Amino acid sequence: MASKDPESEHPSVTLFRQYLRIRTVHPNPDYGTAVAFFEERAHQLGLSFQKVEVTPGYVVPVLTWPGTNPTLSSILLNSHMDVVPVFKEHWSHDPFEAFKDSEGYIYARGTQDMKSVSIQYLEAVRRLKVEGHRFPRTIHMTFVPDEEIGGHKGMELFVQRPEFQALRVGFALDEGLANPTDAFTVFYSERSLWWVRFTSSGRPGHGSRFIEDTAAEKLHKVVSSILAFREKERQRLQSNPHLKEGAVTCVNLTKLEGGVAYNVVPATMSASFDFRLAPDVDLQAFEKQLQSWCQAAGEGVTFEFVQRWMKPRVTPIDDANPWWAAFNRVCKDMNLTLEPEIFPAATDSRYLRAVGIPALGFSPMNRTPVLLHDHDERLHETVFLRGIDIYMRLLSVLASVPALPNEK
Repeated sequence: MASKDPESEHPSVTLFRQYLRIRTVHPNPDYGTAVAFFEERAHQLGLSFQKVEVTPGYVVPVLTWPGTNPTLSSILLNSHMDVVPVFKEHWSHDPFEAFKDSEGYIYARGTQDMKSVSIQYLEAVRRLKVEGHRFPRTIHMTFVPDEEIGGHKGMELFVQRPEFQALRVGFALDEGLANPTDAFTVFYSERSLWWVRFTSSGRPGHGSRFIEDTAAEKLHKVVSSILAFREKERQRLQSNPHLKEGAVTCVNLTKLEGGVAYNVVPATMSASFDFRLAPDVDLQAFEKQLQSWCQAAGEGVTFEFVQRWMKPRVTPIDDANPWWAAFNRVCKDMNLTLEPEIFPAATDSRYLRAVGIPALGFSPMNRTPVLLHDHDERLHETVFLRGIDIYMRLLSVLASVPALPNEK
């Protein structure tokens, strides 16, 4: 039972709740207050601080703890500042109050995704510094904007900038997901996001007639083909207990558009789909599959990409990868059970992997229901505090990984 006396609250939890109250919520995130918050943290921790403006009004704060050997590549601890919108009427408590109940659960948007991790990074570094530790490798902490809407004004631009190159990142940690069991999930790759709009053109006319070759008929064929493919992938996932969600391709019909009146057969209609392609999918072959579905539906059926990720990368999870070997060893030493998976959705890790940086997605939250983007998103304070201990151990080892062949 958590104490109701605020004076006895752990200072790390107090800091976490302070950050949760900063309304970095879309569509108008208050990034200015968040950046100022991290600048204050840097000052208090004695870390160097820089603000990298990746595009007007969008700043990435970078906090740096220099290592003792500047010739070695650095460790990057990345998290995003923004959170998704809320439907306040469905919450038990104000989603930006950071209310803590008598059991120790903290209710707020961002508790799991991913403000907890941001504060765990900071507090792990603070405690290691207080204990007098120094490590060979430099540790950078970055807090990026706009991850929740694709990272196009955040990490996507940041990795292209000279300030990012100057960080000389050798390995990165980024966000993961909670795990309701005793195990901890770690992500080594993710599916490729494709948003595709299919448009069908056909003969228009009066709604009272049997018109041939309508846009709706042909669009129906495309939709049926894609949903049949969806069902095939769903069956493949359900029939194999060893497969996780990220290992198969998922697709959902998300928008239908067209028509002007009940009695007018439209000349064009469109259907939009959200595809999440597994890392082992041949992307060129899959694009040809989209073309064949259109051709099978008839003349005048086309598709366009609204968004298409073409750089799937996998971070090796075997001992040949010294970063994984170090990460895995720490977890074994702490008796943490790891469940390596492919992330089912998209994170900023894809931009890091695409520029050649091995990255793992890891949010140390076990025995915790997955509530990111959900009503009543919450995290227990003991889970949050244990995560700081886990990061302390991880950083001690990762920042001490011996020089690699390309660093000698």
